[in-house]
Amino acid sequence: MISRPVYAIEPWCLRDRALDPDVVVQSESVFTLSNGRICWHGNLDEGQPQALPGTHLDGVHELHSLPYAEAGYGYLDSGQTAINVTDGKVIRLLVDDEPFDLRYGQLRSHERMLDLRSGMLHRVCEWISPVGKTIRVRSTRLVSFTQRAIAAITYEVEPLDAETTFVVQSDLVTNEPLPARTRDPRVAAAIESRLQPEEHMAIGTHIRLVHRTARTNLRVAAAADHVVRGPSSTSISSESSDGVGRLTITTLLKPGQNFHLEKYVAYGWSGSRSLPAVRDQVEAALAHACSIGWQGLADQQRDFLEDFWRHTDIEVESDAEMQQAVRFMLFRVLQSACRTE
Repeated sequence: MISRPVYAIEPWCLRDRALDPDVVVQSESVFTLSNGRICWHGNLDEGQPQALPGTHLDGVHELHSLPYAEAGYGYLDSGQTAINVTDGKVIRLLVDDEPFDLRYGQLRSHERMLDLRSGMLHRVCEWISPVGKTIRVRSTRLVSFTQRAIAAITYEVEPLDAETTFVVQSDLVTNEPLPARTRDPRVAAAIESRLQPEEHMAIGTHIRLVHRTARTNLRVAAAADHVVRGPSSTSISSESSDGVGRLTITTLLKPGQNFHLEKYVAYGWSGSRSLPAVRDQVEAALAHACSIGWQGLADQQRDFLEDFWRHTDIEVESDAEMQQAVRFMLFRVLQSACRTE
């Protein structure tokens, strides 16, 4: 029998109340968010454990050669493969110098919930670190249906039993190592092809990376900005290199206090526009998203889906499991096709 995640039968959401390491790949697929242009795999915020890190952009691909022992008329010279681009969803956490890694310490509870009416992925967990500190982490993630270049995250941490030092690292990461997904060395070479760095920047809470594909010459820019709320002693620094842009926040929290982070991520890509043009595109999209704010983006997402379900919902009588499945698949179709204009 194949092990699989079990979701509560609910009409408007998929809820996973436990973290099963044997079905990480299935959960990452189920909790994937997309708006037809940006696709974020359903990886955990901290990135580990994971089966396949994934951020894909519509049309961003690499070529791989197709050699033949004997060439023939109509044989293709090359194939195309979608590639993993800059990952903007990574938020790592250290708890008194202990990495927040659910494979260690004790996981008291863990729940993820994909809300089909709001288009957002919610997560809450309680974890006891290897040295005995108990914390609660909450996050919510969206890929905007109304702002086609934007994805965003809210992230909150709080200690439950003792004063605790937290270090939060909010990253843009390019060229993450990928597990082998194919036995075809030609395809593997394209998948593993590293994006070529063109520019990186970190100023205050703002970070940006620009890369280019090696063969298809597609330019990809990713930028992130943040809103940080914490005690007055909270410190912030940022840095960037060819493959990583990082905002680091350090804070000391007592039980009853919490730390709140909003992360806005913008993507832009083109095979013909110049570096300044693509860079300016993501900066404009990011500025607009920040001006709307998290609540504004969430409200837009709900309004969009309210209209979608008003015209699209299919009601299934006397079969709650089928009702959930039908709505989930309709949501999947929306995620894939809402930008096919």
